[in-house]
Amino acid sequence: MDQQRERFTPMKSYVPFRGLFDPCPPIGEKYYSTPPNLYVGFQSPNLEQFTPQEALRKGTLWKVFYDYYDNPYKRGGDSGHG
Repeated sequence: MDQQRERFTPMKSYVPFRGLFDPCPPIGEKYYSTPPNLYVGFQSPNLEQFTPQEALRKGTLWKVFYDYYDNPYKRGGDSGHG
């Protein structure tokens, strides 16, 4: 499973274009998340699974499809995953 999760980066970023005469202040770096199902070509048999209780909390039965949201704009404190 770790090899599959290492093939992609769930959090990506970009810097929006700013023209010379743009009256607005620069936005800075923007972040977006890509779901794990984009990187799995097909669902192979015998994928590792969560327990039923854990699957209900995480929203998926299969560990390879689990993706937590970590707010990149949040400064300090708990990251919210674990």
